[in-house]
Amino acid sequence: MFHKEGFKIIILSFLISTSLVISIEILAKIEMVKNILQILVLSQFLIILYFFRNPKRNIKIDYERVLSPADGKIVAINNIFENEFLKSERIQISIFLSPLDIHVNRYPVSGDIIYSKYHHGDYLVAWHPKSSEKNERTSVVIKNKKFGEILYRQIAGAIARRIVNYAKENSYAEQGEDSGFIKFGSRVDVFLPLETDVKVKVGDRVIGGITIIA
Repeated sequence: MFHKEGFKIIILSFLISTSLVISIEILAKIEMVKNILQILVLSQFLIILYFFRNPKRNIKIDYERVLSPADGKIVAINNIFENEFLKSERIQISIFLSPLDIHVNRYPVSGDIIYSKYHHGDYLVAWHPKSSEKNERTSVVIKNKKFGEILYRQIAGAIARRIVNYAKENSYAEQGEDSGFIKFGSRVDVFLPLETDVKVKVGDRVIGGITIIA
């Protein structure tokens, strides 16, 4: 039900929330004040549980399709020159994850992981056009039999300061499996060959591991 990246935070938050609720019960003398404070503490704990939720999904592997690597909203679809690894013009599909979205990232295709690199950077808002090149980020390239080399990028935002990337070079990625996690608001970009048939448009909501994006 909850992602492993949240276990430590959930346990710590539970202990702190429990201590605060008990302290408020003992120290607060006015019943209404006591109730309000306890509700605020419990609400904070429920928000943390909500953020780290990880519902099970019936992911159908499809080697002819590219699945969305994240939950969120399509904020950009552009032809752009990818200059980090691919060194060629590609279709860039950008997905923005709000703090309310599920923040599990998934492999969009199956294949050999031939590149995985972390980059230090800035913390521009995740929907900023330059965030893909300027912000803290990780870039992963999967060599797929149908689509060739596909790059996807996890991008930190103005709030998100913690990118978790599971992709290891010289290992195999299975479509739909967890590829990482970004804590709080963030963005994921996918770079596809120009001849790819894109199936989404700007403004669409997508579901990681479920929605076919190309």
